Amino acid sequence: MSDSPIAPIQRVTVLGSGVLGSQIAFQAAFHGFDVTAYDVSDDAVAAAGPRFEQLVGVYEHDRVKGSENGGARAALDRIRLTADLGDAVREADLVIEAVPESLDIKRDLYEKLAGVAPEHTIFATNSSTLLPSDLKSFTGRPTRFLALHYANHVWQQNTAEVMGTTDTDPAVYEAVVDFARRSGLEPIEIKKEKAGYVLNSLLVPLLNAAAGLLLEGVADPATVDKTWRIGTGAPLGPFQIFDVIGLTTAYNVSVASPDEGSQYFAAYLKENYIDKGKLGTATGEGFYVY
Repeated sequence: MSDSPIAPIQRVTVLGSGVLGSQIAFQAAFHGFDVTAYDVSDDAVAAAGPRFEQLVGVYEHDRVKGSENGGARAALDRIRLTADLGDAVREADLVIEAVPESLDIKRDLYEKLAGVAPEHTIFATNSSTLLPSDLKSFTGRPTRFLALHYANHVWQQNTAEVMGTTDTDPAVYEAVVDFARRSGLEPIEIKKEKAGYVLNSLLVPLLNAAAGLLLEGVADPATVDKTWRIGTGAPLGPFQIFDVIGLTTAYNVSVASPDEGSQYFAAYLKENYIDKGKLGTATGEGFYVY
């Protein structure tokens, strides 16, 4: 494993242009990085355009710091969209994978990515449930692979959890920490692999407890959320957080869990929300109407 310096990251590719993928791409572009946003089809790429346009308004409304790079409108000029994987990564210094939380989907993507990315390119997964060790054998470059985990609403909740494997080159790890800091994030350096990192190790038990209260008929979502907000001073309750995260993500995580309660919650979400197109804040309705 080499400790040799690695050139600072400048060209970034984000794989997946959904709710969080688009935020990851826009945050980097807003802070002056050259960004390519990739998705699997022309339709998916076309759907990303309005998300980026919406983020311009959000960044301007929230007065996000970063005007030295021309502001939110200028960030759009630094984002290139494509549905061609080889084209997306041909000059990338860093590729950030933000595709659905499915081992099969990620395996297929990394195996393709390994064949088209330049040798110098660093791969990072944004997975919130899979460890980088679960994926490293698919990448073809375990020394240049780690996890870089973003929180939703990245311009406000601007943590970047950095977690390597026993194979990750320390110089690669430091280059990604440096990238996170230069893209307006607060790097959270994790010393060893841990499912859930720091943030989700704290958050997931809260969300699971809330789901249990709902499924057991103890309290409805509004009551649970009100209790949590009043009792702790938190700005959002757990079901509001579910809506922000997205109910599709909550469903995928629940389905992948061996816990019986999680399976019940997945079925509940599918029947009452997902099958009805109520996916959270992104669609204007989830547990709440927005």
